[in-house]
Amino acid sequence: MRGRVFQQIRDDILNGRYEKGDELTESALGKALGVSRTPVREALRQLALEGLVENIPNKGTFVTGISQQDVEDIYMIRSKLEGLCARLAAKRITPEQLEKLEEAAYLSDYHTMKEHYEQVVELDSRFHELMYEACQSRILAHTLSEYHQYVKLARRYSIEHRVRLKKSNEEHQQILDAIRSHDGDRAEELATRHILNVIENLKECRRERQE
Repeated sequence: MRGRVFQQIRDDILNGRYEKGDELTESALGKALGVSRTPVREALRQLALEGLVENIPNKGTFVTGISQQDVEDIYMIRSKLEGLCARLAAKRITPEQLEKLEEAAYLSDYHTMKEHYEQVVELDSRFHELMYEACQSRILAHTLSEYHQYVKLARRYSIEHRVRLKKSNEEHQQILDAIRSHDGDRAEELATRHILNVIENLKECRRERQE
């Protein structure tokens, strides 16, 4: 119960349902989630430790969320770790995992052509999660999955940018080709560059929203 409540509130913050400055009360959250105030209180305490909320004495608990600098820092760290992940996947991926990775890339191209953005967002996540599994490093996969969760909203903005959408699929295909060829050096280089390109695209999206 505690884990479910924590995960739901964290997802709502990362997805943008709760924005920076929003107050989160135990009673309102408990009612919305159909639970007592105790698991909500524990979830808010854990979220405070992660820096996603701030408890201000005599005022309440407020969303701090993820700043733009946080997002860029996370992507910078991810670029290094995803490169390592792709290198390991090129060496360790199983035929079954490769087939699933190929399917995710194919479906992403299809839904991009149809402009089915929700499906593309899901398939983008699936491609990366499958690559994390394929590296067969439990610690690395867990770390990358956590970083992936933390930038959900930013990733959605990036993927829904039409020019980036097509380019991202092309980059996934190149990474897939390198993994299929068991070329660890190439896979690492491409995966690292893929994440760095996301940072540049996020900056471009931000400039467009400001105009």
